[in-house]
Amino acid sequence: MIVAVLLFLLCVVQNVNAEDVPAGSGLPRLVDDADILTDSEEKELNQQLDTVSEEQECDVIIVTVDSLNGKTVEEYADDYYDDNGYGYGENDSGILFLVAMDDREWNISTSGDAITAFTDAGLAYMEDQFVPDLSDGAYLDAFSKYASLCDDFLTQAEKGEPYDTGHLPKKKVSPWWIAGDLLIGAMIAFVMAMIKKTKLKSVKSQVTAAEYEKAGSLDLTVRTDHFVNRVVTTRKIERKQESGGSSVHTGSSGKSHGGRSGKF
Repeated sequence: MIVAVLLFLLCVVQNVNAEDVPAGSGLPRLVDDADILTDSEEKELNQQLDTVSEEQECDVIIVTVDSLNGKTVEEYADDYYDDNGYGYGENDSGILFLVAMDDREWNISTSGDAITAFTDAGLAYMEDQFVPDLSDGAYLDAFSKYASLCDDFLTQAEKGEPYDTGHLPKKKVSPWWIAGDLLIGAMIAFVMAMIKKTKLKSVKSQVTAAEYEKAGSLDLTVRTDHFVNRVVTTRKIERKQESGGSSVHTGSSGKSHGGRSGKF
């Protein structure tokens, strides 16, 4: 009897502890149905996605398919996320990056806390980083950048200030570009200095100031200006204010999603 009670209490403690720890879906975070990655690339990406997801407590997912099976790229991404039970914690937080090869389309679907972490402006910024690689067929580079950006964006959102309009990651400038620009600037300055020096060789100093005056160029007259009035016209220029935040829609399952889509 005592043994049975102890076993019961042990099970209760384990259940409580399990509920205290946010759990991910436990599903594979990389699904390469289009087979555009090598085995080694898949292994590398899986490790990266799992690390980011577990550290950020938000499922970060990549899915590639050949066909959308008659759905829009947004519908397919939302349904894939919901139907397969992805999501971290009570809010099913996560972000899914879908690439459809036949249609050359991509979509990012966000859910739960990821909706606020990845704003419309933030997703547009991310698009600029990885779409060129998709277009070039550099899929590993595109997906790796996506995972790194997700890590960065989620870290920023945890601070209470998600990346948004007027507050986006600063573009990193390579030290080689800086050195190159400085070298080019120095060369241009040197050439300009040499040209000026060459022109000055024909200039000789004169004894009197009159020697510097061009004949007939000085003609002084008396003129008086009277200020009458001044008319100032002002016009208010209306500037469009960007709202920021995240656009939200409802998937076929009834769950809310944010996101962005495009072609590559």
